[in-house]
Amino acid sequence: MEEAGRTKNFGEDYRREIHEPRDRFNIAYVVHFILGLGNLLPWNALITAIDYFGYLYPTKHIDKVFSIAYMGASLPVLLLLISCRSNWFSNNQRPLSFSFRFRMNIGLFMFLLTLMTPPILDWSRISSPSSSYYVIVGAVAVCGLADGLIGGSLIGFAGELPARYMQAVFAGTASSGVLVSILRIITKASLPQTPKGLQTSSYLYFLVSTFIMLGCIICCNLLNKLPVIQYHLAHKRQISASLSTEPIKFWVVAKKLKFSALGVLFIYTVTLSIFPGFITENFQSKSLKDWYPIVLITVYNVSDLFGKSLPSIFIPKNIGKVSWACLFGRVLFYPMFTACLHGPRWLRSETPVIILTSLLGLSNGFLTSVLMILAPKSVTLVEAEMAGIVMALFLGFGLVLGSVVGWIWII
Repeated sequence: MEEAGRTKNFGEDYRREIHEPRDRFNIAYVVHFILGLGNLLPWNALITAIDYFGYLYPTKHIDKVFSIAYMGASLPVLLLLISCRSNWFSNNQRPLSFSFRFRMNIGLFMFLLTLMTPPILDWSRISSPSSSYYVIVGAVAVCGLADGLIGGSLIGFAGELPARYMQAVFAGTASSGVLVSILRIITKASLPQTPKGLQTSSYLYFLVSTFIMLGCIICCNLLNKLPVIQYHLAHKRQISASLSTEPIKFWVVAKKLKFSALGVLFIYTVTLSIFPGFITENFQSKSLKDWYPIVLITVYNVSDLFGKSLPSIFIPKNIGKVSWACLFGRVLFYPMFTACLHGPRWLRSETPVIILTSLLGLSNGFLTSVLMILAPKSVTLVEAEMAGIVMALFLGFGLVLGSVVGWIWII
């Protein structure tokens, strides 16, 4: 508490000495939004092309395999990132550190490689369907590695800044799902519903996603040049120099955030065990046919975006109540989706499933954003980056656990 008080007082003195520059035209906010969009764009591009991959590999559980490959690859990178920023238990060694810009650029180029793999593999035709399937799964794993690197870095970086930038990051992640869904609908609807049309629409879909990722790379390299960002980074350096040069211990920060971390873990355990695998594989529509999975994914993404935008208007002050809502409120989705699958005929229609999917996305978006905004603000400024990485790690644990639990629906 004493250290937190010193941090707060020093921050107030520093702000009096140096006038904080304005975020002119909200450029820094927009850049964080775009980087958040880029963070989940490749993953959303892969899972929204479920009709394309389902056509190529009809006997495979595409969504569930993709989830395991993606989340399983992301988690080790987050652990490595933490080990580079912390010495875990003691202060005997100086932690290894790579710059934010370096980590982001490496991750974004890995995303580019992932997005280019499906069309290049199809164009080249150098492999059989069975072997190309494993190449695609490998590309999904590379995408997961990049997500661990970018997600941990971006959330940790935004944790050191005012809360609006963290909200921008998570609004961007949600908007990527909406953008990809709209893009997929346009490319699919604009071409004939034949194997050739499906193939061409997928080429256009991945090509446009690749160009968007190039824009994210440009934004990443402009971020640290913005005056408002330079100010906040200088502010952190001043505070760090005045307090201590000792490395931040992971378990010290994790203990302070235990309820928030468990809350975000449970959010994504519930979400990933239901969406996208369970929803897209188990619910069918005679009227919508192969459009039905795309519609459900779009409904979820729009609701998630709305939920992640709500904290710009209202943020609960009590982080404990938000954590308990995560732990007990969202478990109700399990019996409700089960009822839609095995219950009365009126519950097995499209409307109840769409409503439940929208509520799943809305609660996921709002609760995630609130926890990720409040958690770094509940520790000292010098611990804020580590707090962001801790939250990203437990979010990753939730993604992996949810992906594994999702297989229970098959069993």
